[in-house]
Amino acid sequence: MPIITLTTDFGLKDPSTGAVKGAILSELDSVNIVDISHLIAPFHITEAAYIIKNTYNSFPKGTIHIVGVDSEITPENKHIALQLDDHFFICANNGIMSLIASEIKPQKIVEINIHDAVETNFPVLDIFVKVACHIARGGTLEVIGKTIPEIKQLKDFTPFVNKEQNQLIGHVMYIDNYGNVVSNISRKLFESIGKGRKFKINARSVSFTKIHESYSEAINFSKPKETREEDGKKLALFNASGYIELAIYKSNPSTVGSASTLFGLKLNDTINIKFEETNAD
Repeated sequence: MPIITLTTDFGLKDPSTGAVKGAILSELDSVNIVDISHLIAPFHITEAAYIIKNTYNSFPKGTIHIVGVDSEITPENKHIALQLDDHFFICANNGIMSLIASEIKPQKIVEINIHDAVETNFPVLDIFVKVACHIARGGTLEVIGKTIPEIKQLKDFTPFVNKEQNQLIGHVMYIDNYGNVVSNISRKLFESIGKGRKFKINARSVSFTKIHESYSEAINFSKPKETREEDGKKLALFNASGYIELAIYKSNPSTVGSASTLFGLKLNDTINIKFEETNAD
């Protein structure tokens, strides 16, 4: 049974998600439709990319992923379908795939060209669903598009490293359900630039000089529970996806607050890391 996943910024109130699912079921007798998320911030492709990049490879090879974020077709925002890591993705060529495929080269990319036969102002429903169902039936990408050599790149979302290699500037790319703030600075980049040097992370009103491996590592469990600094403790850590995250231990956004609210951080805000300078011999 083919699997089609949906990631959109449609939300949960409007009819869009239900219409897309209905259209898929109308075209395929047997299909497994899986919602990854419909709560992406409107048009926020970096947030969508983070979620998809850290989700898609949990699905079986051959899964088809529809990405309905910033999907309106324009002369600068064409539609593409591609095969990547033995998965299929259908989305706008708005740079989102360059973030998902930052470390893996796509196996095949086509620019979808079936639009002349389909009039639409809802491309996810009328174009992406048709392409997904075509692939699910075993159809090839070349039938629904022309091969192109590369996808649009988003260089502006790459963390900045200064010439002296002592400063690393990234941005908030995701805020999770607990209000924890995820940067676009990977552990790999941090370690390659830092080379074990002391550092200071600055993000608006907070700073950190240590990065933990887990949330609980920040808590001194050798102390009696009543004397520990526990609930509400601020920390930086390398999260499960390998990015620097700023968090509040056991935060609750609806009561005591979260890293996002207490630190005053929102999507795209700057996170600045300065490394201790080393003297040349």
